[in-house]
Amino acid sequence: MWPSNALTELLGIRYPIIQAPMAGSTTPALAAAVSNAGGLGSLGLALTPPVKAGEQLIETRKATNGALNANFFCHDDPTEDAGRDQAMRDTLQSYYDELELGDVPAAALSSRTFGEEHLAMVLEVRPQVVTFHFGLPPADMVAAVKDAGLITGSSATNVAEARALEAAGMDFIIAQGFEAGGHRGTFLGPEETGHVGTMALVPQVVDAVSVPVVVAGAIADGRGIAAALALGAAGVQPGTAFLLCPETTTGTPHRQALKSAAADETRLTRAFSGKPARGIENRYMREMSAHADDFAPFPIPNTLTGPMRKGSAEAGSPDFMSLWAGQAFPLNREKPAAEIFEILVEETEKTLKRLAI
Repeated sequence: MWPSNALTELLGIRYPIIQAPMAGSTTPALAAAVSNAGGLGSLGLALTPPVKAGEQLIETRKATNGALNANFFCHDDPTEDAGRDQAMRDTLQSYYDELELGDVPAAALSSRTFGEEHLAMVLEVRPQVVTFHFGLPPADMVAAVKDAGLITGSSATNVAEARALEAAGMDFIIAQGFEAGGHRGTFLGPEETGHVGTMALVPQVVDAVSVPVVVAGAIADGRGIAAALALGAAGVQPGTAFLLCPETTTGTPHRQALKSAAADETRLTRAFSGKPARGIENRYMREMSAHADDFAPFPIPNTLTGPMRKGSAEAGSPDFMSLWAGQAFPLNREKPAAEIFEILVEETEKTLKRLAI
């Protein structure tokens, strides 16, 4: 029962609230604030070189004695496809011209999947929790992390994925509903198999596995947290709810979009990274919807779109940025992370009391 349950005992936290990793947006200050408030602070390290990732973990450790989560992507590194790479470069050149950025850079891997260097760093720095997205690394790496006494978790977007993660030894499962912002974590079967809403997904995953289940997707206030608990989850992982915090790297145009866009304006797109991700629709997403065949495989497009996104932000325009957001973003509060965390706890307790749960 709230707030103590199997998840809080497993993670050594006071409240069953995990701040979502959100690679590219999280900072040591954000993770430390959440951990100090009694939750699990997270660093999204999927796009960060291993040495720099280790430095960020150490920096966070200096600011908190609480538990800390290090999150990584486990995608397949793509094979070279010069034709598709060039097609995407050709498509993007007009945007580069508009922003006066010169030529689109050569296609290259912007980041690599969780590998030996990441593993070595994790075993050296030893964050209490290590989580994954897009499946899992090889079994021997999972075993090494677990043998080190670190707690593990990963994202599932359908029941089959949840069962596979439990069978692979995950200590908890993050059930990512279709409403969630950022990259979809689907790793088994076609993308459409992961298009399951939170309300439908969570009770099915809870019934399918024996480990604690954490809900990600449309968790923005205490009502959402109470609903997740009522569905049988042991905890929640809000992400978008923290994007307006001063501790994030959210750029000004992104912040403005989060505060002004309509509730129905989020869409899935592969146009920024090559994998489907949910964000607030902008000009680039709309115009690229007809160019799906031009997209290089993940994560190569990050190299091609990165300068464009940066240039757009520096110009104060949201047109060419990845405005990641979940469907509940209109419920966001623009406050420091510790205050948002406190509000989430208070709202949850009031809701549970009102419902007599």
